[in-house]
Amino acid sequence: MYLNCHSFHSLRYGTIPVADLIPLAAACGVTAMALTDINTVTGIYEFYRLCNEAGIKAIVGMELRHDNRLHYIALAKNRSGLGEINRLRTQHNLAGTALPLVAPGFENVLVIYPIDNIPEVLQDFEYIGIRPENLSMLIRPEWQSKLDKMVVLHPVTFRDKPEYNLHRILRAIDLNTLGSKLTPSDYCSPGECMVPESELLETYSQYPSIIENTNILMADCHFEYEFKVPRNKKHYTANRDTDLQLLTRLAQQGLIKRYGKGNIDAEQRIEKELKVIHELEFSGYFLITWDIIRYSNSMGFLHIGRGSGANSIIAYCLGITDICPLELDLYFERFLNLNRKSPPDFDIDWSWKERDTILEYIFTRYGREHVAFCGTNVEFKYKSIFREVGKVFGRPKEELDKLSGTSMDQHDKNEIVRQIHKYGMMMEKYPNQRSMHSCGIIISEDPITDFTALEMPPKGFPIVQFDMHVAEEIGFEKFDILSQRGIGHIDDAAKLVKKNRGIDVNIRDTSISKDEASCNEYLGRGNTIGCFYIESPAMRGLLRRLKCNNYKVLVAASSIIRPGVAQSGMMKEYIFRHNYPDKFEYFHPVFEEQLGETYGIMVYQEDVIKIALHYGGLPAADGDILRRAMSGKGRSKEALQRVKDHFFECCARQGHPEQLSQEIYRQIESFAGYSFCKAHSASYAVESYQSLYLKVHYPIEFMVAVINNQGGFYRTEVYVHEARMSGARIHNPCVNKSEFETTLYGKNVYLGFMHLQGLQREVAQNIVTEREQHGEYASLEEFIYRIPIGIEGVQLLIYIGAFRFTGKTKNELLVTARRIMLRFTPKSIGPMLFPYAVQQYELPMLLRSPYEDAFDEIELLGFPVSVTPFNLLRTSYRGDVKACDLVQYHKKQVKMLAYLVSRKHVPTKMGAMYFGTWIDANGEFFDTAHFTGSLKEYPFKGGGCYLLLGTVEVDYHFPTITISKMEKMPFISDPRYRESDAESSQTQEKLREDVSMTHREPYPQEQEINLPRHKMVQSK
Repeated sequence: MYLNCHSFHSLRYGTIPVADLIPLAAACGVTAMALTDINTVTGIYEFYRLCNEAGIKAIVGMELRHDNRLHYIALAKNRSGLGEINRLRTQHNLAGTALPLVAPGFENVLVIYPIDNIPEVLQDFEYIGIRPENLSMLIRPEWQSKLDKMVVLHPVTFRDKPEYNLHRILRAIDLNTLGSKLTPSDYCSPGECMVPESELLETYSQYPSIIENTNILMADCHFEYEFKVPRNKKHYTANRDTDLQLLTRLAQQGLIKRYGKGNIDAEQRIEKELKVIHELEFSGYFLITWDIIRYSNSMGFLHIGRGSGANSIIAYCLGITDICPLELDLYFERFLNLNRKSPPDFDIDWSWKERDTILEYIFTRYGREHVAFCGTNVEFKYKSIFREVGKVFGRPKEELDKLSGTSMDQHDKNEIVRQIHKYGMMMEKYPNQRSMHSCGIIISEDPITDFTALEMPPKGFPIVQFDMHVAEEIGFEKFDILSQRGIGHIDDAAKLVKKNRGIDVNIRDTSISKDEASCNEYLGRGNTIGCFYIESPAMRGLLRRLKCNNYKVLVAASSIIRPGVAQSGMMKEYIFRHNYPDKFEYFHPVFEEQLGETYGIMVYQEDVIKIALHYGGLPAADGDILRRAMSGKGRSKEALQRVKDHFFECCARQGHPEQLSQEIYRQIESFAGYSFCKAHSASYAVESYQSLYLKVHYPIEFMVAVINNQGGFYRTEVYVHEARMSGARIHNPCVNKSEFETTLYGKNVYLGFMHLQGLQREVAQNIVTEREQHGEYASLEEFIYRIPIGIEGVQLLIYIGAFRFTGKTKNELLVTARRIMLRFTPKSIGPMLFPYAVQQYELPMLLRSPYEDAFDEIELLGFPVSVTPFNLLRTSYRGDVKACDLVQYHKKQVKMLAYLVSRKHVPTKMGAMYFGTWIDANGEFFDTAHFTGSLKEYPFKGGGCYLLLGTVEVDYHFPTITISKMEKMPFISDPRYRESDAESSQTQEKLREDVSMTHREPYPQEQEINLPRHKMVQSK
């Protein structure tokens, strides 16, 4: 009898999770019901599966509304009917048009109109929904004649009174209004909760025809769906066999290109992979990916294929990846095996500047009716919950800031706050809005609207209404089309080298960069600022501790820095064993046989699987469950527990002592978080080498590329500093030299207009376009007449020195600009028949302090360019020790003066601590540790220079200063103000620092890890 049930996927309306709706119905004796969420089919597949498990007939559909007005309810008679509903909703979603009040001519859909929106003539498939409160109207003759078209309409929106109140709060949030200002039309009636079906039938007992009509309607609906059946596009060519033929030919061509002729191992591996790919019917998936890469290459784009796809030699030969699986002993089964029922998934990165071009090709090449982005549900989170609920209760901004910015135990204890807490906690994890998955693309065999309606988010590509987990469950595997700035660094740097030096660097040829001698030297020193994945303080410290000097160690480093390895203590143990390979024993032969390359330490996901199989004797199916749990796909505590129990049973059957098995499983279990597969680490390492090669051999071009791609781990200032340390001469923006992005002329780097705070993008681009079309600007006066710009924009350019080519001081230029613009507006700009005659005036001598420029730069760019921050200090002291000498001061106290680059928050059992990264007066980087005790008395006070006192600890070649005292050092007074003005000391507060927070449990201490370094009791 329930034809209009809402779940919490009726965003900011329904309050019942789908998983809770079915048990609720079963308890009420419901045997058939319909899920009709508002304008969405997000929950129908979970609903259908759970109904089948509960023995309830599932009917699916959609409640179609516009501007909160119910037009009608559409119920699918079958899967074709679902497609009709989806296409109707999609048409209006993508076009942004209003939904008509009357349904179109459906063929496989049943329509129920509310009593206030009945068309004059009802079609055969159309009905009138009678709510319990409408029954009293039916005694009137005009309604009696329509009884044969009436069905029971008892909507379900909430479970009980508290959820009814929550529903009203959600409505107020949706309408952005106070709860007290809601009107009855804004929210549902108080009776929209589920009651026992017998009670509902009793309500309609005087009208048996309505009950009979409802039963007939429900019996007419036969929606069925088969899960886990592949729904992706099946073939690239005409059929399965021609796909195999093309894939084989391409693989053979790539084999010769990658390995030359006569490589037996490679040939056998290709033959083996082709057999599995064909048997699983995944040739089309490989070919579609190859086609996308082929288009990318034709456009001159750089891509990085990574993830488990790098385990495939076919992917390597097709150019999808650049990782040789033979070199790293990567086994294909990690990527694809005969037990796998879903397609493989390739992760491919492009530059963030080029990704949209790739997406446009995919949508055009494979048809917009077959391509869409995966959706994702953006949930109400802690901060947004209390802010949103607080607004409904009318709390002022100051209180909202406190509610959202502090923990619950710090909130006031009044009744209103208790209500905010109560309803806020109820809606935690509720979906708030649908958004676009960051990278997942679906390419379907059948039109996507057969499965879902589509929506159009602001980014301009349609999305499905379900997330990646539902997509996988119903048979779709996504293509991950990602973007990252690291590729932009590499690609743009290579182009800059060509432009600036005339040298072609084939950076796609990874053989020139991987394990290149000078690159390895930079790696071992941690000189990797700007390089993909290896530039963070933690990673640079790890590289120094390992004295990393080759590709395979870098691959391992890329994985052991991950939380799963670090938290288990295996990162610390790997560092020890790498530095002291003769001071440990493999505590079981399997670890030496299977993990000799990583000193018996589980570093990759594959390592865990190897141990589970070779030590525990688990079957391959359990190994796959373990792998998926580690990768975060389908993670299930229940499944893990079953595998754990089975692991110990298998170990016992093989005679392994329980203590040994417990220790091994403890290490395995630590990987249930986030760790890399080896192929993924290898892909990252190759990209790291590519960026490092450019940094080593073309450092200025590389740093300019990093700056233009808006950096990486650090802010722009750090990369500008690194460019200067590489020999570049850094110049402020100039109207005759600069472009929107930073520009390079030989070794002269002109900062781009994009870095000027306050300069409109349109004005900045216009300056460049006008200069390119009509030549350089001869004077400030000519610039003003050629560029539409206000006095504020002109002054900003003057202050940053953009007119220094005129030879006039900033003060002279400011006077000139104000004189001109008092009688001039940008509207008067137009073509000039004769060049503007510059009137010369004799101006008084206007003196200016050289430090004024530096303070202008801090204000407009965020950092000084003409001097270093050290030049602005009141003190001439520069510290007793420099960063390059720290390794010689182990266990000694040092005093240093340094500029703060970044700090990293780390939770410990004693409280929060920070790791700091600094630059000394020579421009060299070094690191500090700040424990809870010293932080209380000597906290960080924002960006700037600090005097540091601490003790040096050299840990495996890497020095860190444990800080006991520190104090921020004052700058000279800003000479642009009188020394007595408050502003004279405020400019330095604009200097920034990079702060990163960590939200996790504290890592265990070394004594708590107790990873064995000696043989344990062996098998009986």
